[in-house]
Amino acid sequence: MSLSSAEYRRLDAVAMAELVQSRRVTPQDLLDAALAEIERLNPRINAVVVPMAAQAREALATLDSAAPLAGVPFLLKDFLALYKGVPTSGGARFFAGDAAPIDSELVRRYRHAGLSIVGKANSSEFAIAASSEGRLFGATRNPWDLTRTPGGSSGGSAAAVAARLVPAAHATDGGGSIRIPASACGLFGLKPSRGRISMAPGGEGLGGCANEHVVTRSVRDSAALLDLTAGQLPGDPYTAPPPLRPYADEAIADPGPLTIAFSDTTPEGSTVAAECRAAMEDAARLLESLGHKVEPAAPKVDWAALDHAFFVVMAVQTQRVMQMRAARRSYGATDFEPVTWAMAEAGKGFGGIEYLAAIQTFHRIGRETAPFFQQHDLLLTPTLAQLPPKLGHLSTETEDLQAYLKRTFEFAPYTRLFNVTGQPAMSLPLHWTAAGLPVGVQIAGAYGSEALLLRLAFQLERARPWAERDPFPG
Repeated sequence: MSLSSAEYRRLDAVAMAELVQSRRVTPQDLLDAALAEIERLNPRINAVVVPMAAQAREALATLDSAAPLAGVPFLLKDFLALYKGVPTSGGARFFAGDAAPIDSELVRRYRHAGLSIVGKANSSEFAIAASSEGRLFGATRNPWDLTRTPGGSSGGSAAAVAARLVPAAHATDGGGSIRIPASACGLFGLKPSRGRISMAPGGEGLGGCANEHVVTRSVRDSAALLDLTAGQLPGDPYTAPPPLRPYADEAIADPGPLTIAFSDTTPEGSTVAAECRAAMEDAARLLESLGHKVEPAAPKVDWAALDHAFFVVMAVQTQRVMQMRAARRSYGATDFEPVTWAMAEAGKGFGGIEYLAAIQTFHRIGRETAPFFQQHDLLLTPTLAQLPPKLGHLSTETEDLQAYLKRTFEFAPYTRLFNVTGQPAMSLPLHWTAAGLPVGVQIAGAYGSEALLLRLAFQLERARPWAERDPFPG
């Protein structure tokens, strides 16, 4: 049967797969519905920037109908996710049209799971910015307020899922790029542990800080996709401890009583918006009502050392990516956005000893932070310190790199610690402003504790459901 817009928009990925497996709908029905929603709403939010309808239709001809997520519409972020023959620009105008020679391992796993990849979603240039408004594809707009950013760098993915163009989309996270847009767009966003998902065949981004997973409307979708994509390849430099049972099973298990610390103190001592503080405090009360012990506490972190090390690694990687991808082509400052170029230029100034010192700082902070999570099961913070700002506030079209970084860290001070330590962390849309803007809270756990996070997330989702909220009802 064909699906109406209203029927399609109500379904998460697991529900769509169940309909296909029971033969109540076909993969073609789902594809038609997804393409209709993209045609109807994408002009308003500019989330899907590389259409892949032709590839999706071609893939249907060889689709394994028994695949776990057969026919479920899905988007790839225009960064890291290589789909053979399709351009992957990394948000950079200079690389527009550069077709991927192969599928990356994660995309291979997505396709093996049966996902119907219908397009690529907007990203900031080189995934640097906490907004998605670059030169190549223009600004993606937040579905809940079209004047605001959806966050970044996975802003296109988050906006598309929030607008219900697709039920789930690929996202990456090197400093918060899953959790930031999940908070801004009212979604569930889990950043897995370092090494949980293979980043083959590429290098490990940001010295091991970068991860890939998805943004979703439901916790169970995130768990199901983690089951289908987690696992190392021979030669991967990091190995997360294997789960004891499927994450889909963990997500519906009772988390039991937990000891949860909470803190909204920012490393810069900058102001936390009242709504962001209220979101954390409300979540703390909700957790207490569910039987958990909640107490104020936070790990002690050498933030000055962390931020310097993070800048060194980000700057060097930006320079390296620019050199590697632009091989045999001349380029200059006008070929990239000012922040990207300034970051790459800064990277030229750091030598091997400084880079190694930065990596050693990451490892030291990881070891210093770990004992806190032996005393507390989890840490609750706001995901962001500010509501999603108006488009332009986090634009990379500025020559003042330090002012740009200051604005970014004031907006998102809580996320990057867990990229540095490699710990899993998630954003949950438990709070909404009177004007209808979502406000996420972040919960982080010890390395390898995705199962515990998913158990708690599902408990919170049942206690405070969010999936029925729709930015474009009717």
